[in-house]
Amino acid sequence: MPRLVRLYILQCLIGFAISALFTAGLIVFDVMGLKHLILGSRDGWLGAFLIFFSNGIVFAGVQFAITIMGMAEGEGPRGGRRFPLRILRAQPVRVAASGAEKRRARTQPFE
Repeated sequence: MPRLVRLYILQCLIGFAISALFTAGLIVFDVMGLKHLILGSRDGWLGAFLIFFSNGIVFAGVQFAITIMGMAEGEGPRGGRRFPLRILRAQPVRVAASGAEKRRARTQPFE
C-alpha cells in the first residue's frame, strides 16, 4: 500500500476517534439536553450516529490537512539584506477651529 494512502487512512482513524470522544462528551455533559434527546427516544441512536459521522468527516479532513501542511519543506535561508524597521510614532496635531465652529460650540455645548 502506498505511504500516502496509509497516511490518509491513519489520519481518518484519528479524526473519527476524536469525533467519538467529542460525541461522547456532548452526551455525557448533556449539552443542550442532548443526552435526554438521545436516550429518551427510540431512534436516538440514529441522531448520535449522525453527529458522530458528520463530525468524523470534518475532524478527519482537518487532521489530514494539518499533517500534510506540516510535511512542507522549509524554503531555507532567504539571505539578502535586512533593513531595520522604523517605528512610527503618532504626533499630536493641532487643528484650529473655524469661526462658525467656535460660535456653534458656544451656543450648543451638548448635542
